[in-house]
Amino acid sequence: MKKLMFIFLFIFTRSVFGQDLDMARKVIDTLTSSEMWGRGYTKDGMAKAASFISSTFAAYGLVPMDGKDFKQVFNYPVNTFPGEMMLRINGKLLLPGKDFLLSPESKGLKAENLTLAQKDSVSFINIEHRVLVLLRDQLTWSVAPEAADYTVIEVDKKAITEVPEKISVHIENKFLPEFQAANVCGLIKGTQYPDSILLMTAHYDHLGSLGKDTYFPGANDNASGTALLLNLAKYYAKNPQRYTIAFIGFAGEENGLQGSKYFTEHPLIDLHDIRFLMNVDMVGTGEDGITVVNATIHPKEFALLQQINQDKKYLSKINSRGKAANSDHYFFTEKGVPAFFLYTQGGIAAYHDINDLSLTLPLTKFQDLFRLFIDFNKALIK
Repeated sequence: MKKLMFIFLFIFTRSVFGQDLDMARKVIDTLTSSEMWGRGYTKDGMAKAASFISSTFAAYGLVPMDGKDFKQVFNYPVNTFPGEMMLRINGKLLLPGKDFLLSPESKGLKAENLTLAQKDSVSFINIEHRVLVLLRDQLTWSVAPEAADYTVIEVDKKAITEVPEKISVHIENKFLPEFQAANVCGLIKGTQYPDSILLMTAHYDHLGSLGKDTYFPGANDNASGTALLLNLAKYYAKNPQRYTIAFIGFAGEENGLQGSKYFTEHPLIDLHDIRFLMNVDMVGTGEDGITVVNATIHPKEFALLQQINQDKKYLSKINSRGKAANSDHYFFTEKGVPAFFLYTQGGIAAYHDINDLSLTLPLTKFQDLFRLFIDFNKALIK
């Protein structure tokens, strides 16, 4: 009988976690779809993603952190590229995202047959129109909170076979001084100690689009972290704890940690009540383990995490890293909130490009990372 019970529990556990992985894949497919348009600054992409997360929180039974609305609205400046995005070099038409990118602070430009002067082996310039063309081995994009008075075009070296001499360009930018975004904040109140909080966070925004036809899906960065956040929210909604479990999906991370900065300046919960914060970003792989930022600041908690992983054999390796201002944990750390930032390593190399796709995201250690979180949270507050 005991053997049969063990087999039943084993199969049941695998089935539950298998369903969670299926759910995660569906969330990532949704967040990386053309409907979300890169979860950025055009076609209401970020707003649609925020509404999706908000409605999911509500469906799971979470309550808004402020008791009224899951969305904490705020604004910040950003440079966007909603319209035309055309480039020809020596008469050859290049594709945005694939063959070329813009420095994100670039201004718009429309000109035909401009002559470029070569500055060095990778730099070509037209001073009159304030345009610089740079040849790159790899294209990686980002977001900027300002608009400059110049245009920088980054071109994949593999896209052209000749030295750039002539360009025709039609680029439209639009600077938004007060782009409206929203953090999505919910919680499951503790049954015994509601003022003792474990906070789970992930940013849901990405880079948006480059022109009217090209968007950046952002599967690993950070649809994967958002999927883990929602999986944990679903689990804890079904399994309330003695202490409160809170969740925040941050906006504006790609534009300088805007969402987490705003939240720490306008907190919806007392920051002193946060027992620990776990922030995740890019957790769609894991072949080479994970890295934990702030591990050296919180050695006791890191040792606990290591011990659990050693006992359960979830991950091949947990790497220790010190303090870093590289994700949304940072401003909480600056306010004295104990926090870890975790990201997986290995697998796909796509990052801030059009190849960060749901289709090629392996989710290698997603289930194991989920289990590690559950075990860590359980051991953290006894």
